[in-house]
Amino acid sequence: MKRYIFPVALAFGLMVGNASANAAEEGGALLHAGANVQDQASLQRGARLFFNYCVGCHSLKYMRYSRIAQDLGLSEQEVMQNLNFTGAKFDDPVVSHMPAASAGTWFGKAPPDLSLEVSAKSPDWVYTYLNSFYLDPHSPIGWNNTALPNAAMPFPLWELQGLQTAQMKPGKDGDGPTVEKLVLSKPGKLSPEQFHQATRDLTSFLEYASEPAALERHHYGIWVMLFLAFFTLLAAMLKKEYWKDVH
Repeated sequence: MKRYIFPVALAFGLMVGNASANAAEEGGALLHAGANVQDQASLQRGARLFFNYCVGCHSLKYMRYSRIAQDLGLSEQEVMQNLNFTGAKFDDPVVSHMPAASAGTWFGKAPPDLSLEVSAKSPDWVYTYLNSFYLDPHSPIGWNNTALPNAAMPFPLWELQGLQTAQMKPGKDGDGPTVEKLVLSKPGKLSPEQFHQATRDLTSFLEYASEPAALERHHYGIWVMLFLAFFTLLAAMLKKEYWKDVH
């Protein structure tokens, strides 16, 4: 068994190293999201944010409105009145009505579907991305992002966060200036603490959308652990009974 420990550890180390390298390439250290898909209230708030600020451009083509209602403890009426702004039916998938051709003209390419975004990037990356937009007069869209430089996306949550500007520092080895830190130059509707909670809620909802079965798996996991505990107790009692006459 010991001979497998080093290769497994090495493989794990390489995976972590590659993930860290990718994070560094896309803007440095990631913020800790603290997302929790078991917090139903957080998922509901995140769903409200997604459908008010994101669904105009981004789809969740693997999610249906009916499944969201079931998992998030919402009624059909609540979903159709508060989350459905595209005229879809209750059992339809969540699809943006932005025409792909128009999106290509406006942004250079169609905005990606976000069904698997957290699975592909990690909750920390999505949370960092949502908190890393800043005004950039040199960008064609007026915005930039330290987690994903030159992202072809204007910041949809700027009214909530406010306007961030970048303090620059000289680059190394003749490179151009780089972002040293972001400064909130104009407050938004939410305080920084409230905005961080909002982006945490949105990240939690997108994490749920990436793997809705995680909610059921957690529920079943509790019963599995209880069964294993009961079976262990039963096995211990049975062993004691079998061996009671053995000296």
